[in-house]
Amino acid sequence: MFRNKARISLIVLAVAVLFAAAWAYTRSGKSAPSCEAAAKSPARVVSVELVEVSRGELKESLTLAGALKPKEQVDIAPKVPGRVQSITVHVGDTVRRGAVIAVFEDDELKQQVQRAAAALSVAHAGVAQRKAEFQNAQAELKRASSLRDEGLISAQDFATSQTTSAVVRAQMDLAEAQQQQAQAELRELNIRLEQLRITSPITGVVANRYVDVGALVSPTTPVVRVVNLSTMVTAATLPERELGKLRPGDTASVRVDAYGDEVFRGRVARIGPVLDPATRSATIEIEVPNPGQRLKAEMFARVELDLASTRQAVLIPRDALVYRGKQPGVFLAQENTPVFTPVETGQTAGGQVEVVANLEPGTRIVGRGAAMIREGDQIAPAGKAQSAANDPARAAAGVVR
Repeated sequence: MFRNKARISLIVLAVAVLFAAAWAYTRSGKSAPSCEAAAKSPARVVSVELVEVSRGELKESLTLAGALKPKEQVDIAPKVPGRVQSITVHVGDTVRRGAVIAVFEDDELKQQVQRAAAALSVAHAGVAQRKAEFQNAQAELKRASSLRDEGLISAQDFATSQTTSAVVRAQMDLAEAQQQQAQAELRELNIRLEQLRITSPITGVVANRYVDVGALVSPTTPVVRVVNLSTMVTAATLPERELGKLRPGDTASVRVDAYGDEVFRGRVARIGPVLDPATRSATIEIEVPNPGQRLKAEMFARVELDLASTRQAVLIPRDALVYRGKQPGVFLAQENTPVFTPVETGQTAGGQVEVVANLEPGTRIVGRGAAMIREGDQIAPAGKAQSAANDPARAAAGVVR
């Protein structure tokens, strides 16, 4: 029994020694390749265009932003309460001024109109009767006057004829007034009946539909919204220092994201007469013709205003401007090493960007290709990088075009 225990102990010890030897061999065998992998790999070479920072004339302009609004926009509500019987338009439909867009139930009002028309007919008949009576009373008064002149009737009888004529005249006037009253009531009911037909006050496009058939609507509840998209308007704020450079009628270039760099021409329509005391700026409105209705309401617009003046500025190509986070900057070309330098930018005009701080004219920077540079890259002018790419030895070292 003791012999068996000793044999088992020897076997366990031998297995442990073999496992330790295998682990040591595996570790030593893998350490050399990993050290080789840790060796520094050659830097990537990026082909770039080198340019010099220049000084030139920059046309002064202002870039503003705002949302496009229709020049005309109406929420159409009824003048009288009622229940919607039919709606003739849907969102996106074009409507003309005066076109019917909704009709309210009108059975009860039509019955009132019929009663008013009948009452007016009665009033007409009453007036006709009173006029006949007045004509008769006038004839009697004329006979009585002749008889009085001949001494055939007394003064009292003549006075009675005068009184009768005056009474009939008053009754005729009353009948005519009642006729006018009946006419006014009928006109009022016809107006109310017409108001049950909701019409559009402008020509435009239905932007929203707020109710459906069967809804009970009051004068405070709009039925639809109609917008006129033939001319769009955007409002923006203009700093006080720039107010003297702008006039109503000045041209503006408008761009929206939906159409990329396509430019829509507008003009300054109005400049607010009162400045905001908190921001010292005035509100201006720019109108943009929209004959094809390609521009839509609430599109975000960028407006560039030409101030009709120029000034000297430090300029760089737009391709040279790169960002690290929100910080704009450029890569200085120090031999074959790009060095990121933050800058402060101003206006953008065409393919050039104004630099207002931290960059001097004549400085060599990376132009086209700057956006491709990463940390640790090397740079080469486009021609040299092409030659390097054709060199197998340098190409193996990581040269790229």
